[in-house]
Amino acid sequence: MEVKASAKGVRISPRKVEVVAALVRGRTVQDALTILEHTPRRSALTVSKVIKSAKANAENNYNLKPDTLSLSLISVTPGPRLKRYRPAAHGRALPYQRKSSHIFVSVIGEKRAPKKPAAAKTNKKESK
Repeated sequence: MEVKASAKGVRISPRKVEVVAALVRGRTVQDALTILEHTPRRSALTVSKVIKSAKANAENNYNLKPDTLSLSLISVTPGPRLKRYRPAAHGRALPYQRKSSHIFVSVIGEKRAPKKPAAAKTNKKESK
């Protein structure tokens, strides 16, 4: 069962959020929250809030056990940009953009066993 949570329009650059998301991608929820708690970046707080939201969704809406949850997907995409101007010398105006992010988290409930590889078909041609 996949459980989803998202945060849209977060006022942090997607480039900065992606660094933190890469730290916890593919881990269990408990490990991810522990790592984010000790990560000294501003975006760690936002990513941990989204993961906690997905965990709460899994527990309350789907009755999944919290210790069996693992992160299957953390996606960071750019959100809308606010275009602004900064005053400069000689009456000029220099443009800049305030970037924002969308953060999507998907959690898997039960730990899945890895798929067994398919049996290889061998066509042996007998040489004479």
